[in-house]
Amino acid sequence: MNEQLLLQFIVSSLMVVACVAIHGLGLFGLNHAMRTETAVERLQHITPLSPRGGLFTLGVVIAMLALHGLEIWLFALVYVALGAIPQLEPALYFSTISYSTVGYNDLHIAADWRLLGAFESVLGIFLLGWSTAFFIRMIGRIDPH
Repeated sequence: MNEQLLLQFIVSSLMVVACVAIHGLGLFGLNHAMRTETAVERLQHITPLSPRGGLFTLGVVIAMLALHGLEIWLFALVYVALGAIPQLEPALYFSTISYSTVGYNDLHIAADWRLLGAFESVLGIFLLGWSTAFFIRMIGRIDPH
């Protein structure tokens, strides 16, 4: 196997493990914050379409976007550190379009590191899906009881 290809698989695998750990810990923390005794009591008195329900929803969305943002920035920093994309702004742009699976093209990244961008796209699908499932579960907590 080509050494560069092996290196891409190793770096990609490490990034998958790191991002899944970050995402899992972040969602665990958010879930834990919503399960405290006072939080559970407060959630039982929120109507979904009330201002408090809207603020709750906004808070959950912002927290999840922060997690995704952290993961996108991590990939961008790795691209710059590896020399796959020489500057931060294009690395951040490429990371965002890869993670979100928009993926306009891979002209921004060095050919030796394209596989890392593909791994980020596959990972993005899973983490966005995980967040969607988590979001539905959180919103379900403020349904009228």
